[in-house]
Amino acid sequence: MVLHKHSKQCLRAYSTISLISPSFYSFIIRASIEKGALQKALLDYKAILFSGTIQPDHRTLSSVLDACKILLNIRFATSIHARVIKTGFQLYPSVLAPLVATYVASDRLDRAYQVSREALEWGADPLFGNLIVDGYMKSGEFDNANKVFKQMSNRDVVSWNLMIAGGVRNARPKEALSIFQQMLGLNFKPNGFTFSSVLSGCARTGALREGKRVHQLMIEHGIELNSILSSALVDMYSKCGRIQTAKQVFDNVQRKDVSVWNAMITGLAIHGLALDVMELFSRMEGEGVTPDSITFLGILTACSHCGLVEEGCRHFDLMRSHYSIEPQLEHYGAMVDQLSRAGLLEEAYTIIKAMPMEPDMVTWRALLSACRTHGNAKLGEVAVEQMASLYSGDCVLLSNIYSASKRWDNAERVRDVMKKMGIRKNRGLSWVEMGGFVHQFKAGDRSHPESNTIREVLGRLSQRIKMEGFVPMMDLVLMDVSEEEKEGNLNLHSEKLATAYWILKTSPGTEIRVSKNLRTCHDCHGWMKMVSRVLNRVIVVRDRIRFHRFENGSCSCGDYW
Repeated sequence: MVLHKHSKQCLRAYSTISLISPSFYSFIIRASIEKGALQKALLDYKAILFSGTIQPDHRTLSSVLDACKILLNIRFATSIHARVIKTGFQLYPSVLAPLVATYVASDRLDRAYQVSREALEWGADPLFGNLIVDGYMKSGEFDNANKVFKQMSNRDVVSWNLMIAGGVRNARPKEALSIFQQMLGLNFKPNGFTFSSVLSGCARTGALREGKRVHQLMIEHGIELNSILSSALVDMYSKCGRIQTAKQVFDNVQRKDVSVWNAMITGLAIHGLALDVMELFSRMEGEGVTPDSITFLGILTACSHCGLVEEGCRHFDLMRSHYSIEPQLEHYGAMVDQLSRAGLLEEAYTIIKAMPMEPDMVTWRALLSACRTHGNAKLGEVAVEQMASLYSGDCVLLSNIYSASKRWDNAERVRDVMKKMGIRKNRGLSWVEMGGFVHQFKAGDRSHPESNTIREVLGRLSQRIKMEGFVPMMDLVLMDVSEEEKEGNLNLHSEKLATAYWILKTSPGTEIRVSKNLRTCHDCHGWMKMVSRVLNRVIVVRDRIRFHRFENGSCSCGDYW
């Protein structure tokens, strides 16, 4: 072994006090770590081993592993792991915890799991399992995290919170809500962090009934509303289609933190209530709350959804000139979206070219989507060429542009590109919450157990609205096929299936609430308007962009979205 000069000095010093207990050396190493001399701590450990007269105890090994974790020195940690096994310290909590933490911090999650698997099963401190669950969740591996969680014979509130928050963060909100139910069933007491995560899960799925129940549980448990929980409540009610309830919550909570204002502004924006956003922003300034970059993103989004181009441009300038907030990529993207929706495609393209940072896919897609709406195939091609790669949604948009102008050869060429690149069209998904359960529908499939009945309802409903003058938008179908085939394709969009199911299961007059993973198409938008008039029912659709409230043949978006 080649020793560093410092190690040789340590060796000479340690050889004169070899009869001192190993805990003394643990103290020396710990002192080095606390002073930030991490490399010195490792060199001290090497010197102890080289002396040959001292066997490190579990305290020393624990201290050295702490240094390895901070330094992310996985090679050194692996050697310590070997000595831990050799000396029989592998089940000492004081050694196991930093060893697992080191593997997790170094992204060696499978090794961390192998090290602690036995401890998880015999009911050790939940810290070990929590470390691994958290690591898997941060890596986006929900299923592996869930596997570890299920093997933990000893859990605490932190364990449940990691699973619930991780499920929401990794786009598994339904599973997160299910885990919350399990937590309550096993009599674990949720805390503020639990409720915040569950409310976010309700917001993502549009689970209004569950969200209201969670709100009631918070009251029953005496949970004090801080800015995080207040924001989460406002966000949940907004995204579950209850904007008036969100306003009531907002008016009755402490509003000193900008995050609460941001939640309300964003909620109003996705409901297309731009004038309310402007009024709230003035109120915010009047109460002395300083806006941040998220505030202005909400304002720009509201202006984009309502065609308030001048207001949007004014606030874009205001954030820099008055509040010294430098626009980020998201703000430029919102401006591009705003101008594009208004048909000012060249102006939007000018902003893209003048951006101080590289435009992302979302920015280019905003321009491309507007090119589809306004029939500008030439600029749409420019947008696609500038994209780093073709995603399915972008291919479909460009193909739609060609199909709308009956340029079938060009549309077919795009489809060929999709096939060669292995790109598939993103499948539309819609879901409804009913009876405490979330029912999901895919475009065109028959996976739902009541699929045949749903299609019968949908068929009769479509015939009825056609008699009232509804004309399907055939140009939205990509292929040059028969009109009958086109209509059949449009009639099986996921939001129509979800709406038909709601009609099947509820009494006349009940409000229909549907959530969707993609932006609703123009055909479905027109279809919903007609259905709301014919059935005299309110239909609320939350798509990827915003809320649409259909009533008596009209939509809250004013056909601008």
